[in-house]
Amino acid sequence: MQQEDREGRQWHRKQQQIGAWGEQYAARYLQEQGYEIIERNYRYGRFGEIDIVARDGDIWVFVEVKTRRSHRFGLPEEAVTLAKQTQLRKLAVAFLTEYGIEDAACRFDVISIDIHKGQVQLRHLPDAF
Repeated sequence: MQQEDREGRQWHRKQQQIGAWGEQYAARYLQEQGYEIIERNYRYGRFGEIDIVARDGDIWVFVEVKTRRSHRFGLPEEAVTLAKQTQLRKLAVAFLTEYGIEDAACRFDVISIDIHKGQVQLRHLPDAF
């Protein structure tokens, strides 16, 4: 039992490292595309987290990053379920309210990152939902 717990913790830690690497990679990509990164890993209580909050000109962009090493559970972007979309919308409202931003143009992007045999493929899906 202890061996299973240890392996589970190691697997979880590895997944967190892959996710953090993907978020950093996505942030660099967005900056190269001319976006201004405003905040990373925005949290509002226990309601969850927005990976990246950015500006694309006058538009506030809330970005969900999904990084995968295999397609065993589908493409990375397929993990952004309707429930996750609803959660991200609520978090975006919290962010805008917290910072006193009103009547702002917003959109929700997904960045999907595949890592396979040392190759990285990034797909940017602007206005994904």
